[in-house]
Amino acid sequence: MREAMSHAQTSRMETDGSSLTISRNTDRMHTANAATVREHEVLMNLSAWLIEAQAFVIVKPTTDFRKEQQMGKVICIANQKGGVGKTTTCVNLGIALAMAGKRVCLIDSDPQGSLTESLGYRNPDEMENTLADVLKAEMEPDDKLSGSDYEEEPVCDKLSRTIKKAILHHEEGVDLIPGNIELAGIEVLMVNLMSREFLLKTAIRKIRDEYDYIIIDCMPSLGMLTINALAASDAVIIPVQAAYLPAKGLEQFLMTVIKVRRQINRKLKIEGILLSMVDCRTNYAKEIIALIYETYGRHISIFQTQIPFSVRAAESSASGISIFSHDSKGKVAAAYHELTEEVIGSGR
Repeated sequence: MREAMSHAQTSRMETDGSSLTISRNTDRMHTANAATVREHEVLMNLSAWLIEAQAFVIVKPTTDFRKEQQMGKVICIANQKGGVGKTTTCVNLGIALAMAGKRVCLIDSDPQGSLTESLGYRNPDEMENTLADVLKAEMEPDDKLSGSDYEEEPVCDKLSRTIKKAILHHEEGVDLIPGNIELAGIEVLMVNLMSREFLLKTAIRKIRDEYDYIIIDCMPSLGMLTINALAASDAVIIPVQAAYLPAKGLEQFLMTVIKVRRQINRKLKIEGILLSMVDCRTNYAKEIIALIYETYGRHISIFQTQIPFSVRAAESSASGISIFSHDSKGKVAAAYHELTEEVIGSGR
């Protein structure tokens, strides 16, 4: 009996010692990898939810929309997180598509006018014809539109004239409908309108057959302008920086996309998650990328192309030109060419 008690005490001491060692090691691991652990928890929380909702995310458009797809594909570049490369992607993807022989129109739906300035049009707040004017023309049409007839009846000639006036022809081969601070006021006015989610969609229909691709640069929020862009689009590209906060914000944005698909735009799908501003020199970035693939890769397309971090990209935006004019042989230009091939070749 004494031997049994002695053996039990020894076992407890060994167990306590092992527990203490494990506890100390765990504390050190948590201290060293706190950001990665938090990121893992955030991303894994969405995994089960995506399995249930994946049908709403990756289902291909039905044949009911074949005519609109033949007229031109509408893609919005969106993420509620700012500073992840939405505008840079819109500019360079659009111009790369134009270089590939495609007819491209870019739409700046951000009140900050970042896309407009990135293409060299300074002081967008002083421009006379912008997207705000287009939406105003639709909010106060000459023809009477109401209720369920909103999408079926033709829009007024005033809207067509306003769109034509707003389109700018850029020297790098793309057209642009600029945006400015007036869009902030338009977004407030949208709240009380009937069928407010379809204002941008109806406007785009007037020019859709003139382009192969229409790309919308969205503001960093989930407001009515972003909802309009999602409602008007065939697909959404989601730029995500390989960092904790942008990856965390991805969860909420995906929920918004699924709600829009369920209630407003049944043909909307995710073209892909685009990893942008990637600095592969750091283990932290590699860990975040691995977690994004682990959590979303089975349910949502992730572009094989990763846009590397480069000061050249920021310089090109400040200069009002694309990366192809600023640094045509650089790694960022090569990456956007590869992304363009994925967008064209996917057939999605």
